[in-house]
Amino acid sequence: MSEALRLRCVFAFLMSLVMTLLMSAWVTWLNIGLQADFLPRWRHAFFAAWPVAFCAVMLFAPRVQQISRTIVARTTRPAPACPVCSPGAPAGTGAAACSCPR
Repeated sequence: MSEALRLRCVFAFLMSLVMTLLMSAWVTWLNIGLQADFLPRWRHAFFAAWPVAFCAVMLFAPRVQQISRTIVARTTRPAPACPVCSPGAPAGTGAAACSCPR
């Protein structure tokens, strides 16, 4: 198994585990409240939902990451021009005198 595939599987395992634990607890609590049979019902909801969540993360995570990259790239503003090293800077200044991170 390649490193990339192993990373994808571990990520899907952990992400689905955390999200399913939280969401199944939340929805179970909303439906029945904190009653005596809360833990058995939560466990049942968790084990019913986890395989679906794992498959969903495996299938959709790469596409969601790609969409996220596109959104971030489109909404990222360019850094303002440095007054020292920009092309319109006064004579005697220049890139050598600039300490900006470029």
